[in-house]
Amino acid sequence: MGADLRYPIGKVYQAKHEVTPEEKERWINDIAEFPLKLRLAVQGLSPEQLDTPYRPGGWTVRQVVHHLAEGQMVAYTRVKFALTEDHPIITIQQEDLWAELPDYRDVPIESSLQLFQLIQERLVTLLRGLNTEDFGRAYVHPVSGTWTLENVIGLLAWHSKHHTAHITSLRERMGW
Repeated sequence: MGADLRYPIGKVYQAKHEVTPEEKERWINDIAEFPLKLRLAVQGLSPEQLDTPYRPGGWTVRQVVHHLAEGQMVAYTRVKFALTEDHPIITIQQEDLWAELPDYRDVPIESSLQLFQLIQERLVTLLRGLNTEDFGRAYVHPVSGTWTLENVIGLLAWHSKHHTAHITSLRERMGW
């Protein structure tokens, strides 16, 4: 039986009880590097290839790119809420429904690549300016519970690797 194509880098990010300063720095660096990694992952793909699902029943490459940009917008806003409010309860992103909206089909991926880069620049600048106490601030997700910002950045680093691996593993399997 083959690997589960849904999870090319492992099932999910597991929140940690303690996060070292080195882990935080590595995760922030990962976040900073992902716009280029995503751009390289989709470089040279044809429209037909962009409209290929990364797995049977999965999103297309185009949907993954749009999802990453929008996911970072949502994440950036959640971080801001956590830094400016006391344990805000965030809303749930209906990502599967968002992926079916017309903009995911009709907007060129370049706009999402640029958006992803711009949001990452803002997010990384914000994160690099935080102190230890700031990273302990948290928001409450209605399903998965309380998330400290230090674990949020671990999740964001994992999320970008996860979806970029969807694209790169598809390219490898298809010989693109």
